[in-house]
Amino acid sequence: MLRRTSINAIRETSEPEGRNKLLTCSLLVLAAVVVLSAGCGGGGQGSSEQQEEGSADEATQTELAESETPAPEVTGAPQPGGSAEAGPVEVETTVVATGLEAPWDLVFTPDGNALVTERDSSRLLSVDSSGNVEELQRLPENGTGEGGLLGIALSPNYESDGYVYTYYTTHTDNRVTRFRLGEEPEPILTGIPVRSYHNGGRIAFGPDGNLYIGTGDGGDTSTSQDLNSYGGKILRITPEGEIPPDNPFSNSPVYSYGHRNVQGLAWDEGGQLYATEFGQNRYDEVNRILPGGNYGWPEVEGEGGFFASGEYVEPISTWATSEASPSGAEILKNGAIPQWEGNFFMAALRGQRLYRLALGPDGTVTEQEELLLGQAGRLRHVVQAPDGSLWVLTSNRDGRGTPVSDDDRILRLAPANG
Repeated sequence: MLRRTSINAIRETSEPEGRNKLLTCSLLVLAAVVVLSAGCGGGGQGSSEQQEEGSADEATQTELAESETPAPEVTGAPQPGGSAEAGPVEVETTVVATGLEAPWDLVFTPDGNALVTERDSSRLLSVDSSGNVEELQRLPENGTGEGGLLGIALSPNYESDGYVYTYYTTHTDNRVTRFRLGEEPEPILTGIPVRSYHNGGRIAFGPDGNLYIGTGDGGDTSTSQDLNSYGGKILRITPEGEIPPDNPFSNSPVYSYGHRNVQGLAWDEGGQLYATEFGQNRYDEVNRILPGGNYGWPEVEGEGGFFASGEYVEPISTWATSEASPSGAEILKNGAIPQWEGNFFMAALRGQRLYRLALGPDGTVTEQEELLLGQAGRLRHVVQAPDGSLWVLTSNRDGRGTPVSDDDRILRLAPANG
């Protein structure tokens, strides 16, 4: 049974062993939001090369606190496909599943179950809506540090061809493979730079039916500006691993370059791609991705790219590295939370929060809100479920977090009583 808590529970406490009781609390989502100022985040101590994703420092999680407070009056929860005109709803957080080990990515199958990758164990799991977890198989990854079993995506024709795509680390490279459940993986793109950090790893099929791949620079900053390297890029290939004829660089899978470490990919309703990117010592970024765009690394970190003069594309938002270390991303489309429709969500590792960004028609950020701050520790990914809710992966057993007894978890943000 799902456990329930408010988005902004604040009572700090120790975590009891074997915590599996029902947790419940609710809170109206605030109508007021913090307006994002240009170049927000400021300076701050960044993560080192070896601490790319940021350690937990002295921070501890806040218990998803129990409460008897009656729920305030709210409008009825909409059905999936609702719009912002339906009016705001109360949002609550429930715990779907517990006891995972550094989950990294999640994708929903047509039957409504989730396929989840675990970075360090190499396990591919199935998780149903009741939180039942089943190991399906183990994949032949061989990673250390930030490497391992990372991204997962389903074929656009999954119901007919059954193909699952994964991104994982080997002794010699990071690679993209495809397979049918229970079978050995077939490599379709190899040669992505590998190291114990800066491995990228997010993969997703875009609205055009092509597979997009976020990579890292593998600790070698020169790869990001080198169009002959797959490092520090967003790559785009067909489901068979071929190069689409309309890619911006002839006979190349490179779609955009000048990235440091891309771990989040999300498209808006109009098909525009956005990506999250780890900074080094100053700024983490969200970028609006243009075909052939150069995003500046290692020449530029954060703002200052002066794209108008023909150099680099500016990020749409930045944070101090201590506030973010951004990983997975999602844009809510035809979701179950009307006031968040069309918003960009970003899971933060070192920042230990879920960022919500409202986007204007031109892709600029008009509002920002911090969700789950300090409640669940490090957050790896956020995905829209078939019912329009948001599922969030924690990452507290990744060697840098401070796990509690039931970590790692899958959380669900949805309308109260929906």
